This record gives sequence, structure tokens and C-alpha cells, in this order.
Amino acid sequence: MSHPTKLTLGDSSLLVIDVQEKLLPRIHAAATMVKNIAFLIDAAKLLDVPVTATEQYPKGLGPTVPELAGRLSQRPDKVAFSCCAVPGLVDNLQRAARTKVVLAGIETHVCVMHTALDLLARDFRVYIPVDAVGSRYTVDHEQALRRLEKANAIITTSETTVFEWLGASDHPRFKQLSVLVQERMKTL
Repeated sequence: MSHPTKLTLGDSSLLVIDVQEKLLPRIHAAATMVKNIAFLIDAAKLLDVPVTATEQYPKGLGPTVPELAGRLSQRPDKVAFSCCAVPGLVDNLQRAARTKVVLAGIETHVCVMHTALDLLARDFRVYIPVDAVGSRYTVDHEQALRRLEKANAIITTSETTVFEWLGASDHPRFKQLSVLVQERMKTL
């Protein structure tokens, strides 16, 4: 029997939030964050974990950064801070029984937090890999993580997330995932 907070392939999804061109240069440790988000997306696709993405007011903030845009097929735009306002997003997660949602993107204290709180209110389990979210100011990032943890979001890391999805070294895609891990180690 596994702990109820343990991520599994059958009930997880990844939501990439608003990693857009005009805001990214202002985000603390942005390059590392983008590499970790790319790692999460690549691992999720390899392991058949659904990936969804959003863009906050792309007319003003620009499109998703090229490093991630090519990995993300659809990126509906929004003006609400919470991704739960995107038509169909929550319904699709519920229909697919994807009750554990990993959030990555920007900003930790705005769109990530609003989305997390709204998902928690709808009885989803929310996972925040700290190395795959960011804010302009570290104080906002850190305080948002504290608040989210108190609200019952699970604070984790990108690599922990991926290995929880994998489950064991006898998984048929373990070797392919190991390549992603090794590539990530070279770039961080």
C-alpha cells in the first residue's frame, strides 16, 4: 500500500503556468527554472503523464518561451490569475481522474498560488516542485511556498516528482528516463 500523497502515473498530471517571454527575464534563477520545467515536461511525455499549459494575457506578456513552447501543444490564454478559470481545465482533470496535479511556472505567489489554492478547494492534491516555480523576488517565492504548504500543497522538487512517477528501476522506460536525468545534471 502506498501513501496517499505519493505520485503515480495513473492519477497525475502536469500543469505549466505562464512561462512567458516578457516576464521571464525578471524571474529569479529563471534559466534553472526553465530547465527543470523542460525536464518535467519531457519526463511526463515519456511516461504518458498528461501535460497542460497556460499563458497569462499573451498580448501583454508575450508567448511561452521557445525552450518550452515546442514541448507544449496547446496553451490557452487567460486573464484570471488561477488556471482553474480556463474553460474545461478542471473538468478535463476530473473526467480523466487526474486528482494529483504538479504545478510548474510563474509566478509562485500569483498564478501558481491562485491555481494551487483553487485546486485544493476542489479536492485535488497539489504538488509544487520548488525548483520549477519562480517569482521576481525571492521573498514572494518563499512566502508563497510557506503558505501553500500550510494549505496542504506538497512541496517537492522536479527530480523527486519524476522518480515518484517512475516508481521503480524496473519500469520499461527507466533507461530513457535515466538519459533525461543525466542530461539535466550536465546543464544545471
